[in-house]
Amino acid sequence: MNPIINEITKDQLKAGRDQFKVGDGIRVHTRVREGEKERIQIFNGIVIARKGHGIHETFTVRRISYGEGVERVFPTNSPNIEKIEIDRKSVPKRARMYFLRQRVGKKATKIEENRSTDHRGKS
Repeated sequence: MNPIINEITKDQLKAGRDQFKVGDGIRVHTRVREGEKERIQIFNGIVIARKGHGIHETFTVRRISYGEGVERVFPTNSPNIEKIEIDRKSVPKRARMYFLRQRVGKKATKIEENRSTDHRGKS
């Protein structure tokens, strides 16, 4: 990227927003403005993709709501994101988890979680 653009946008980058990865279960606390009022809304789900870099970086979170798959794309450095909590860590096998879109029911949220043992059962 152009060094001039990097210099201009470096003060808009949020520190500590890159601690999660694809496959993790997260909760995104976003600020929602409704008229004069402002409140915090929580969107929790599985991170299925991260794209871009720098100020243009985004991540996609997917969850199942009332039997329908719902996806939201969040800019990582948005000032409307209050905080990002990690519910569960996972062991990603791919860079993008788009295959979760074809899964139905309990399998749609089932991904391999972080374990202390390797695949042979040894510590």
